[in-house]
Amino acid sequence: MATDNSSTTPMPTIFIPHGGGPCFFMEPPFGPKDMWDKMGNYLRSIVASLPRRPKAVLAVSAHWECPRPTVMTSPAPSMLFDYYGFPEHTYRLEYPAPGSPELAARVQQLLADAGITSDSDNERGFDHGVFVPFLLMLPDADIPVVQLSLQRGLDPKQHLLIGKALASLRDEDVLIVGSGLSYHNLRHFFADIYQMDPAAQAFDNWLNDTVCHPNPIERNQRLINWSSAPGSRSCHPREEHLLPLMVAAGAADADPGSRPYNDHVMGKAVSGFQFG
Repeated sequence: MATDNSSTTPMPTIFIPHGGGPCFFMEPPFGPKDMWDKMGNYLRSIVASLPRRPKAVLAVSAHWECPRPTVMTSPAPSMLFDYYGFPEHTYRLEYPAPGSPELAARVQQLLADAGITSDSDNERGFDHGVFVPFLLMLPDADIPVVQLSLQRGLDPKQHLLIGKALASLRDEDVLIVGSGLSYHNLRHFFADIYQMDPAAQAFDNWLNDTVCHPNPIERNQRLINWSSAPGSRSCHPREEHLLPLMVAAGAADADPGSRPYNDHVMGKAVSGFQFG
C-alpha cells in the first residue's frame, strides 16, 4: 500500500456483529422472522457513513486463530464455509473480492516495526465472519479485503497492541474491521429467547460505557480487564468473539468511540462500535 496520506481525516475503525452463521441469507428456524433485520440494516449502512470509500479493508475475524498474527496473502481468496447444519443454498454464497498481497506485506511490516512477529497464509479463504457481513456491507465485492488472524492465547492487551501497530493504515484509507459479536454464549443464546437477559444487558451497558469513555488510556485499560465487568463470562465463556474489538480500539489511537448499532436479538443485548 502507498504510504502517503489520502486525507487529513483518518478512516474510522469499526467492530461489527456478524450474526449467527449465514443468518442474513435464510429464514430464522425459530424466533421472530425479523430478528436479524436491524443488524442487517446496520451492516448495509456502514460504508455510506464513512468519510469516503475505503481503498482496502483489513478484517480481523473471530473465526481465525493462529499461534502468531497471520495475514492472508492470496490475491484471490476462496470461500471457507466454516459453519455447519445450515440450508444447502448457504453453501453456495460467493464473495469474490480480491485480496491484496501488497496490503498483506504492509501489515506484516507494520507489525514487525512494532516488534510483533507475524506469519502469512496464501491458501486460507474468507471465513463467515467476513463474507457473511461483507455481502451486506460491500456487496459489489470490488474493494480488496485482507484477513488478519487473532493470536492464540487471546490476550486482550496483545490485541490492543496489534491494533496500535496498524493504526497508520487508517491514513492510507484502509478500513480496519473487527468482526465478532458483543454477546457470544451459544448455549444461553438459544434459551429463553423471548426474555431479556439481565447479564447480557449489564455487560452491554459496561461495554458501551467503556468504548465511549472520554479517556482512551482508561478505555483501553478497561478493555484489558474486560473479564471483571458485570456479566462478562456469562456473555463470553470464551473471548474470541470480543477480541476483534480490541484490535479496532488499539488502532483508534485517541479517537473517541461510539455505538452506532444496538439491538436485542433473542433477548440478548448486542452492539456494534466505531472509533473516529
